[in-house]
Amino acid sequence: MDEEYDVIVLGTGLKECILSGLLSVDGLKVLHMDKNDYYGGESTSLNLNQLWKRFKGTDSPPQNLGSSKEYNVDMIPKFMMANGTLVRVLIHTNVTKYLSFKAVDGSFVYNKGKIHKVPANDVEALKSPLMGLFEKRRARKFFIYVQDYDENDPKSHEGMDLNQVTAKELISKYGLDDNTIDFIGHALALHLDDAYLTQPAMDFVKRMKLYAESLARFQGGSPYIYPLYGLGELPQGFARLSAVYGGTYMLNKPECKVEFDESKKAIGVTSEGETAKCKKVVCDPSYLPDKVKKVGKVNRAICIMSHPIPNTHDSPSVQVILPQKQLRRKSDMYLFCCSYSHNVAPKGKYIAFVTTEAETDNPQEELKPGIDLLGPVDEIFFDSYDRYEPTNQHDDDNCFISTSYDPTTHFETTVRDVIALYSKITGKELDLSVDLSAACAAEE
Repeated sequence: MDEEYDVIVLGTGLKECILSGLLSVDGLKVLHMDKNDYYGGESTSLNLNQLWKRFKGTDSPPQNLGSSKEYNVDMIPKFMMANGTLVRVLIHTNVTKYLSFKAVDGSFVYNKGKIHKVPANDVEALKSPLMGLFEKRRARKFFIYVQDYDENDPKSHEGMDLNQVTAKELISKYGLDDNTIDFIGHALALHLDDAYLTQPAMDFVKRMKLYAESLARFQGGSPYIYPLYGLGELPQGFARLSAVYGGTYMLNKPECKVEFDESKKAIGVTSEGETAKCKKVVCDPSYLPDKVKKVGKVNRAICIMSHPIPNTHDSPSVQVILPQKQLRRKSDMYLFCCSYSHNVAPKGKYIAFVTTEAETDNPQEELKPGIDLLGPVDEIFFDSYDRYEPTNQHDDDNCFISTSYDPTTHFETTVRDVIALYSKITGKELDLSVDLSAACAAEE
């Protein structure tokens, strides 16, 4: 191990594995280490025995739940936007050859006590029971504006500069009511809170367009795709990519200690008495706890069920977003459900997650609005984890630390962090101008 590397990556969570793969493809010499004896870190995938051991302290789950090895329960479950950045990264790096994807069946939003399909375009807006007749017409006009909007075609701007006009000002031009703004902002544009309303509308419109383009890509019931056998395949796919380009992987390396020189710059990593030198260290927050701060906490429930989530058209895989205002909360709640249709559970079984940013220390009570929508559950586990963000200046110490995973059930925020880190590490933008039409076709 006594060699010198351009970059040492610590932790095999999804963010670290994507970065390891991207940096290896760029020709950097990468050493990737993990203190655990398995891939995935916080974003690992567990079979039923492992799930039981983690949450119940025993590895003998009830027989009626089926075979342990047929379960692939992702600890950080997130769907991918079919036209989104992660899919572009997968195509850019050719990791798609290691994975098979399938469209997710449904995308829903909770509104006034009921679950509704998210309308993504003008046609769906007219059919949606989320709005009354006059509101549907107003929403249809707004959807047509967004669909037709082209940054390079001033005619489509209708006299508005979206880099200057706020999202609230744009929406007010179409007279949409608060109820409509709520589901568009949170379930279509996937904003985490209402701060976007006072920011330039460009990002809001681009997010809506991404949702509609992703939905159109596979003609499915949602804009999302998900790997067969779950997300556990993703870190391993990027690990293979890194290895193809000369990256070195070492699991089960205890006490990975980052070494610093007199000027407090990272110069290497020591494990088991050996030190590997490097120019830069990339890691998750657990490897450098004195360079991160706690910024929040995620509460979640993991449920095993024998039926799909009610009122989602019997969808075997689905996302439901519960906007904050609907629950009188400060943050949204997310339902994620996947099943045997994506090979993550035995036939007839469904894995559901209810997640939210913690606002209390009582996950059972806080998650109740989401759990109540699931119907009867066979088993339920409650869990919380702290969220951390880096506090260091990477120019000063050569350490590049990822942020913890948020409670969202989609990948957009995760990939934004990865791409920002890539630019900081390399000093250049990641070129993702790929032809998506030639990309990983989802399996029907």
